[in-house]
Formats: sequence, structure tokens, C-alpha cells
Amino acid sequence: MDVMAVRTFVAVADAGQFQEAAAGLSITPQAVSKRVAALEKELGVQLFTRDARGARLTIDGQAFLPHARTFLHSAECAVASVRPGHRALRVDVIGRQLSLAGLLRGFHRAHPEIELDVVTLFDSDTAVAAVRDGTIDATFRAVTKPGRALPRGVAATSVFDEPLHLFTGPRHEFANAPALAPAQLAGRRIWMPGNLPGTEWAAYYEELAATFGIIIDSVGPDFGIEALLDTIAGSTTLATFISEQTPLVWPAGHDLRRIPLEDPTPLYPHSLIWRTRNPHPSLATLRRHLTAAYPGRPDSGTWVPEWTRPNH
Repeated sequence: MDVMAVRTFVAVADAGQFQEAAAGLSITPQAVSKRVAALEKELGVQLFTRDARGARLTIDGQAFLPHARTFLHSAECAVASVRPGHRALRVDVIGRQLSLAGLLRGFHRAHPEIELDVVTLFDSDTAVAAVRDGTIDATFRAVTKPGRALPRGVAATSVFDEPLHLFTGPRHEFANAPALAPAQLAGRRIWMPGNLPGTEWAAYYEELAATFGIIIDSVGPDFGIEALLDTIAGSTTLATFISEQTPLVWPAGHDLRRIPLEDPTPLYPHSLIWRTRNPHPSLATLRRHLTAAYPGRPDSGTWVPEWTRPNH
């Protein structure tokens, strides 16, 4: 159904005259008549009768009028939903309990006027494809998996480098260490059942393990973070890696330990990925917010895989 024809019908109904409706719509009375006639032909009914006093709604016109108003309102809402700056900015944070969700919460506190639609996509390929296709506006990811460049028209910028901690139970050999060098973990078993093949985080930890001689054990099944913490709490040999700002809560009896890694400090590099031709103005605001807060990567004392470095 032609939106302009319906809008013209409502204008005539409100004005009571074709000529007055034409003036309000900035078109000729002949154009008004043509639009109404086309609408009447489509509906198969007469909507107006004309007399000396103007145009009066027929019984069919009276029945159609409230639905025509609803139709126009829906059309306006549909247009507004995709008008740049009017729809919510849709951003993928991988997981709502991760530090990336905290980054987005910080943005929301700084810009409460910007509506956000927070989603959680699993793997990098799915998320990058969603950015490319316009299903989401942005995603936080480690860029890029070995040998895989971003699609044409998709860009990335570093926004957060998160240090890693070793996470152990109270009886683990390193439980009381104030800090550890990654080299001290050579030959030790680090249990990470969530490291699924093909994910960017599995690629990251494989490179970390190869560099420092660490054994990454991804044997599952993966029952989630709670089960992982329960197992590590009671083990003398198992430990896992966790990012510094990942918020975790565990039973007091677990007495779990976070041990910083340093000399060098492994950093998990998070980038914001977006489509360069995305016109949403809030996307530019998000990028400015994140890049302004990013201090940059130190020149020394840290470790990241070579393939995560800019312009690699």
C-alpha cells in the first residue's frame, strides 16, 4: 500500500476539502485526487463523497480512517528505527561476565543518552561477518587469528590490553607466589576446557603455550566457569588463566588465588571492530570514548602474539 496515498487520504479527511489538503501537502488538487482515486481502486471502495461543502467520508472511509492513522504511525516508526542515531547501537561483547562488558558499561555511564543493544556472539568469524553484513555495529575481538585478515570495508583499532593472571587453588605449588614469570610455568598443566579449536582465544593461548613451554589442556567437557572453579579449588596441580579484570565470585571456602604474571606480562589484546561505512553517529562516539581511554601498549615488558600486532 502506498504510504503517500494513505497520508493524502488522512489529510483530506482531516481538512474536509481536497484543495485545503493539497495546500497542506504542497501538491496540486489534481495530485490529491489522483492519489485518493488510486487508493480507492486498490481498496475497491469509495472513501469520499463530494458536495458543495467539500469532501465527506463514506461509511467505508470512516471504517478505514483509524487503521490508516495506525498504518502511518507504523510507517514512521519503521523509518525512525533505522534512521542514523535513532536506533540502538548494537555491540557484541562475547560474554556479559567478561571485562568487555565492563568497557561497554563504562561507555554507557559516560553517555547514558545513547541506547545500546548488547549481544553475545561466540566466535570471531561469526562476529566479524555480522559486522560486515550490518547485523551488528561493532564487536570486541582479538585481531586477527593467524593468517586471517579482516574483510574489505571492516576496520579495527586497539582499545584494551588486559594482563593475564594465573588462577589456582590454595594447595597449588604457586598458590602463595606474589607474582610469576610465564617461563616459570614451563611444563605445567593449565586447564582451559573452554578453548575450542578455531576460536581466537584458543589461537592466543596456543601461541602463549608454544612461546613459554606451557601445557594448555582443553580436555572437556566444559561445564562453565563455576565447575572450573570448583575443580581448581580442590586441585594441587591444576591451574587456569584468567584475565585481570574478569569479575568472578566463588564460595569463601574455595580460597582461590589470582597471581599476576610479569617479566613479561602476557596481554590479551582487545580491539573494536566496525564497518567503515556504518553511518550510525553513536558508533563514532563509542570509538572516540574507547580510544581516548586506551593508554597504548608499552614498548617493553609485555607479550602478545606477533599476529595480534598492528599492521602485521
